Amino acid sequence: MEFEKYKTMHFPRDVLVGHGVISSIPSIVSTYLRGGSVVIVSGNITYGLAGKEVETLLREAGFDTHILITGPASFQNIKEVEDEMKELSPGLLIGVGGGSKIDITKKVAADLNVPFLSVPTSPSHDGIASPRASIKGNGSVVSETAVMPLAIIADTAVMVKAPYRYLAAGAADVISNETALLDWKLSSRVKGEDYSSSAAALSEYSSRELIEKAHMILPGVEESVWLVTKQILASGTAMAIASSSRPASGSEHMFSHAIDLLGKSKAIHGEQCAMGSVVSMYLHGGNWQKLVSVYDTIKLSIKARDYGLSDDDVIRALATAHRIRPDRFTILGETDLSLSAAEKALEVTGIIG
Repeated sequence: MEFEKYKTMHFPRDVLVGHGVISSIPSIVSTYLRGGSVVIVSGNITYGLAGKEVETLLREAGFDTHILITGPASFQNIKEVEDEMKELSPGLLIGVGGGSKIDITKKVAADLNVPFLSVPTSPSHDGIASPRASIKGNGSVVSETAVMPLAIIADTAVMVKAPYRYLAAGAADVISNETALLDWKLSSRVKGEDYSSSAAALSEYSSRELIEKAHMILPGVEESVWLVTKQILASGTAMAIASSSRPASGSEHMFSHAIDLLGKSKAIHGEQCAMGSVVSMYLHGGNWQKLVSVYDTIKLSIKARDYGLSDDDVIRALATAHRIRPDRFTILGETDLSLSAAEKALEVTGIIG
């Protein structure tokens, strides 16, 4: 029988991380722009942090440059951005933001078949360097196939200006790979799902590196931003190798997205993934106490009440989280957890109570 298996992997061609690398934007753009205009997609806050500087650098270099300011990563905002693109003849997109703006840009880039660059303004989650986009709409959160950026320009001098909680949340998003990998291995054993040991090894390396160096993740320290951003990039590369978000997204992410749907949380993505990883590790029978200790070291709370969530909110979110991605088997199983089981898990781990 003829061997017909194949797989496609896409990686960034250039990755610039460090102090002042944003000044390299014009040379990167000149490398990849083959015609048309450059369109920067940003938000009201992130435009001030870095979008305006990117716009100025490109205009001074003579590029036809346009700015689109948008909101959260939703299907509605994606449609609005794509509609505006029709008048601009884009040849290259640049996403400037902490995560949601880059998610919008990578999805628009995929839909319109236009290359894009990722310029993160904070190391808040691993979406700045992955080919997946988390999009809200129709009462759910969907992980959409998008495109990997042609280049990532992560200026630590810009990112260190973001509130420390974004750095801690970005670290937590990567640390939560620990439970995503347990879920992936479980699905491989129980469901026969394809498992990439190379992607898993890189994902595990990124999470373990931050666990071991958690004491080095500090507010206002550019080297801390460097440390976390490098592992965010490694986690994104693991997803590229797997051609899936599996190495970095399991039951802990389902729990986070289930909380999102409540519309009540004051937490950001990585903070919710931290809570999810602790309770998921408990359900796996692993060392959840170690994760609690690591999150305490980076001063990230796993208490639901600290994010405006009631006990009932998170109990129901955990019980129904498997519905977020019914195609993805995890420790949460294929049916709702009983409310009593969800409550016990959350109480034992200290997330509620």
